[in-house]
Amino acid sequence: MEYVPRERVRPLTAILSVVSLVVVFAAAGGRVPASTVPAAPQWVLDLIPHLNVAISLTAIGTIAIGWRAIRRGNVDRHRAAMVASFGLFVAFLTFYLYRLVATGGPQPFPGPDTVYQFVYIPILAVHILLAVVCIPLVYYVLLLALSRPIDELRRTSHARIGRIAASLWLISFALGTVVYVLLYVAY
Repeated sequence: MEYVPRERVRPLTAILSVVSLVVVFAAAGGRVPASTVPAAPQWVLDLIPHLNVAISLTAIGTIAIGWRAIRRGNVDRHRAAMVASFGLFVAFLTFYLYRLVATGGPQPFPGPDTVYQFVYIPILAVHILLAVVCIPLVYYVLLLALSRPIDELRRTSHARIGRIAASLWLISFALGTVVYVLLYVAY
């Protein structure tokens, strides 16, 4: 079933990617005023990082399930797992951006400067870079899947780009979990 016209996959990927990245960087850069989101009690804001790590770990599982399913030829299970992964990503990003805007910026690193400089910042930088790279790749493979029947999808770059997107997505979610451990568990 065709949900997205074929000729619109690339332009829609570009538009969705740009809009997503503008929103994320505006929120991270403090360009979105806290008054644009509803107020929440502090306990809700404190709960979001813990909820997001659970979402991240679940997404790692659904991506792995989707990857395994398609390698075994189970297209329906692959589709369900990858749609679930995308939904988890959207939920993660929604909670993350809400907390970022509501609290006025990223969580400061509470550990020693040496760990901050030589461990936390490099891990965070790679995590952010991979997340930025993943956004257009994930949109592209999702829109390809929505624009073609399964038998035609095999003749597109869906599988090739999907392998790259899934690999980077897994690493990004894993590094995000390491960032969480450094912020909320180790220090």
